[in-house]
Amino acid sequence: MTQTTLILDSITRTFEQAEETLEILKNINFQIQSGEIVALVGHSGAGKSTLLQIAGLLEPPTTGRVIMAGKDTVQLSDTERTHLRNRYVGFVYQFHHLLPEFSAVENVMVPQLIANTSAAQARLKAKDLLVKLGLSHRLEHRPKKLSGGEQQRVAIARALANSPKILLADEPTGNLDYATSDIVFGEMMQLVRETGMSALIATHNSDLAKKMDRIIEIKAGQLV
Repeated sequence: MTQTTLILDSITRTFEQAEETLEILKNINFQIQSGEIVALVGHSGAGKSTLLQIAGLLEPPTTGRVIMAGKDTVQLSDTERTHLRNRYVGFVYQFHHLLPEFSAVENVMVPQLIANTSAAQARLKAKDLLVKLGLSHRLEHRPKKLSGGEQQRVAIARALANSPKILLADEPTGNLDYATSDIVFGEMMQLVRETGMSALIATHNSDLAKKMDRIIEIKAGQLV
């Protein structure tokens, strides 16, 4: 039976600026099913990043509910939300945000160690993910010795290291050239498919969006 991984129910997000209220998200409603990969498209400034931040429990909605693992996360404490996010959600951003002093393997080990995985197990999992992403020859290299595509592969491996239920990605290949973007995206999709996790991936690339199960578009803070 198909399970629902994420529900966004009547989500709004507003910000106060001087004497003006900016409405960033307006009554957002959608669900993502287990194993479903959904593309989130829209122009810059449409609200994609804010929506991903709320979906990933990084910031609260002004009104509405984010339901994850069957829980209304708005009702949870900060500690409970952090715990849920760390074990349930993986993030990939446009810029890799790797730790420069750590090797590729060590960067992928970090979230596992935070989750109390043993160092030996964390290293094995990190190596396995990096090999699957074509980085068997780059395991001990630090980020500055890696190409842009290689750095983003490490970031993808890091996001998947704790076997999350859902991957949230904000323009994950937007900083790469077209050819590299296509390759890295394909590798990421294959890994996500293999694990059976869900994914919500924001992208400007219509060709990449068409490779996903479903496309949702956000325009001026509303789904269209």
